[in-house]
Amino acid sequence: MEFPKRIKVIEVGPRDGLQSLNKWIPTKDKIKMINLLSIANFPVIEVSSFAHPKVVPMLNDAEKVFEQINRHTGIVYRALSPNLKGTFRAVETGMVDEILGLLTVSETYSLKNQNMTLDDAINEASKSFKLCEKSDVNFVMAIGVAFYCPYDGVISNEKILSVVERLYNKGIRKVYLAASTGMENPSNINYVFNKIRDKFLDLVCGFHVHDRIGMAAINMFSALDAGATSVEGSICGIGGGIAMPHGTGDYGNLPTEDIVTMLNRSNIETQLDTKLVHETAEKISSLLKINSNSRTNI
Repeated sequence: MEFPKRIKVIEVGPRDGLQSLNKWIPTKDKIKMINLLSIANFPVIEVSSFAHPKVVPMLNDAEKVFEQINRHTGIVYRALSPNLKGTFRAVETGMVDEILGLLTVSETYSLKNQNMTLDDAINEASKSFKLCEKSDVNFVMAIGVAFYCPYDGVISNEKILSVVERLYNKGIRKVYLAASTGMENPSNINYVFNKIRDKFLDLVCGFHVHDRIGMAAINMFSALDAGATSVEGSICGIGGGIAMPHGTGDYGNLPTEDIVTMLNRSNIETQLDTKLVHETAEKISSLLKINSNSRTNI
């Protein structure tokens, strides 16, 4: 395997983590959490979501959080927006550095959870991208449930690549593929990322990893070997559960502190201090009154 000399580690805990936590986190504690992550110097922090408050009630204070966090120079403060209405809300705040669009490769999953066909979702993504381009806001497209769907099972490599190509043809140049169920395998991941690297030379493609059956680490390294430019994790491993046919997945996000430990120990430069990241995780665990899912200790 050939690994990059450096990789960007993106922190999604404040959004992806907190939105599926089974308790309300006060706005002031969300702000404290993000400020701690800023001190740890994560290059991108996913602050909140501009989904409809009724759909994601745990993050109905997105504007307040963005307004009150302590911003650090060089850090990108990102928000999720699953549709054009959410993108308008995010852009209007004037405080969001980067907007993350969202669709799922699986048509079944898209219909059940976003009430959209795949065609609808791609068209919605294109509109959000154009609005961000006009507003001088960065745009990244999250391609969720990319390799394995809880309803349909394994998704073909051809289907994944066709979605990437359709987004590329809309002008989108920053995406990430999400191993959303933790049931993915490194062979498919490596193949798809290699094909993307070979075919779309100016496309920046990251990887979002979940851990359900203990394969998250090897899936992550398979993506890195094939050209992934970033990895997303959630501090303490919080959240990341997705809607499943019989409830929520047992395991979600891979703890960011574990990702940083693995990458730094593999001599892949993250520009993050392993000890500081673990100390940050401990503080956030205490702040949120939760147990960390981390497997490593420093």
